[in-house]
Amino acid sequence: MTLDRRRVAVAIAGCITFINLYAPQAVLPLLADELGARASAVSLTVSATTFAIALTAPFTGAVADVLGRKRVIVAAMFALVVATLLVAPAGGLEAMVFWRFVQGLLLPPIFAVTIAYVGEEFAAAEVAGATGIYLSASSFGGFLGRFLTGVLAQSIGWRGAFLVLALITLAAAIGVARLLPRERRFVRTDGLAASARQMLRHLRNPRLLATYAVGFGLLFTFIATFTYVSFYLAAAPFNLTPAELGAIFVVYLTGVVTTLLAGGGVKRFGRRTLVIGLIAVWAAGVLLTLLPSLWAIILGLAIGAGCGFVCQAVATGTVAVATREGRSSAVGLYVTCYYIGGSFGGILPGFAWEHWGWPGAVAIVLAMLAIIALVVSLSWREDK
Repeated sequence: MTLDRRRVAVAIAGCITFINLYAPQAVLPLLADELGARASAVSLTVSATTFAIALTAPFTGAVADVLGRKRVIVAAMFALVVATLLVAPAGGLEAMVFWRFVQGLLLPPIFAVTIAYVGEEFAAAEVAGATGIYLSASSFGGFLGRFLTGVLAQSIGWRGAFLVLALITLAAAIGVARLLPRERRFVRTDGLAASARQMLRHLRNPRLLATYAVGFGLLFTFIATFTYVSFYLAAAPFNLTPAELGAIFVVYLTGVVTTLLAGGGVKRFGRRTLVIGLIAVWAAGVLLTLLPSLWAIILGLAIGAGCGFVCQAVATGTVAVATREGRSSAVGLYVTCYYIGGSFGGILPGFAWEHWGWPGAVAIVLAMLAIIALVVSLSWREDK
């Protein structure tokens, strides 16, 4: 019974994090029209959140190493309810970006600490399965946040959509508070200084540094693709509505399935071979989106989501494998690099978009995928 409760709580934490993180992506064209802003400016409603995550992630790990896991997770979830509520009445783009930034500050205490909780509280043989459940729930949350926001924005406006998201977040916070057992295997560190020393040791670990670079590239690619494809599909000849754009993100559900297969893929092919192969398939999916067919674009996005989530699962697992102590701080550093990549992925392709449209954004994405493959090829050992 306890094991079932833990798995449910972990799934809720993963889902609610990513419901909030990516919620604006389906309504970016709507926000641009309503607020009179360019695509690159409106994309800050996503990039501000990922940048805030990058700022707080390593410190979150250090604080959680001192205060404990459940306390940090639950407190952050209830604070997130307030921040989400305050997005709705934002008077302009600047205010909306500010509250999205505040949301980002509160997300690492949920998901980074949840990953650490899984690594410590589950038996070694159960960690891969629990991590798969967490990542699958995260994939579903990424879809659900975009889908709900798009559908609700079309009927009650984007402000009403964020009010609904706040209520969902409140229900999730109550659920995790009731279901997640207090940690039993957590060993409190001597203080923040000890966690800082652990982080410095992580930065001297070549395998971790390479994995951090991979994380940077992975979210860069995701954000660049799914931010600017919304503008592409909202324009002629596709002219998709906010609800239809939200429905496009059903492709994220491929990640729910593929992440559950990550462990078997590593056992069969090894981490390096698996990720390089997936990146090649991912690149092919990105190229499909250049075809003037909505179904080809959807297929290409689904391929990218499926491959990307497996790569993320493998990279996250590599952090755990390469770390013997200070797991929270190691995960925190990975999350920092991952979301710095996401911040750049929301901004840099915007310049290519404004000059060359969707083909320009695709070129940036393909270049980043090539860099990831090179880093993995040169820096990861072929282990299983």
